[in-house]
Amino acid sequence: MGDIPHYFDIILFAMVALFLVLRLRSVLGRRTGNERRRDPFLRRAAPAADKAVPLGRAAPARALANAAPPAGTVAAGLAAIAAADPGFESGHFLDGARSAFQLIVAAFAKGDKPGLRPLLSDDTYASFASAIDERNTAGETLDTTIENIKDIDIVEAGLDGRRARVTVKIVSDQINVLRAHDGSVVDGDPQKHTEKTDCWTFTRDTRTADPNWVLVATGSG
Repeated sequence: MGDIPHYFDIILFAMVALFLVLRLRSVLGRRTGNERRRDPFLRRAAPAADKAVPLGRAAPARALANAAPPAGTVAAGLAAIAAADPGFESGHFLDGARSAFQLIVAAFAKGDKPGLRPLLSDDTYASFASAIDERNTAGETLDTTIENIKDIDIVEAGLDGRRARVTVKIVSDQINVLRAHDGSVVDGDPQKHTEKTDCWTFTRDTRTADPNWVLVATGSG
């Protein structure tokens, strides 16, 4: 009977040990051998496909054509004209300005006022007609030959209300000879051309169906 307390202590210690083992298993869990080991070099998830930008290629740029040009520039003026007149196109306008320049210069040299009238504004026509009349009164004639239009470009553009206004700079080689009534040369050299730079301003009312532009101002550059 004296060994019973000794056996009681052994049983008590065994129960405590079993309790501790069960407790640890419930807290830590058991490894099954299929658990994934944590990767010490975790990789970031790849970006979503719709946000990825392939290397060596730039991200798609937004359409620059939709961006408004800086205010006060020729491009801004042309854009304003095109907004008021969807049929306006600067290249087509320059072709027309080139033709108008040749027609007006030739008509002025010939003194052809009827030919000038539809191409000029009232004030500009009055100025041209006055110069022709003075030349005729003096008995003088003007011979003009445009040998070459070297350059033509738009230097100003914009809207005055609904009236489009475009100024072109025209560089040309011309022979201009002013002769007296007897044919003698008053000014110029019939054998030598001169480079001339003209700045002409044309306007058109964008509210009308008439596509024609008229010359409203001339100047030398």
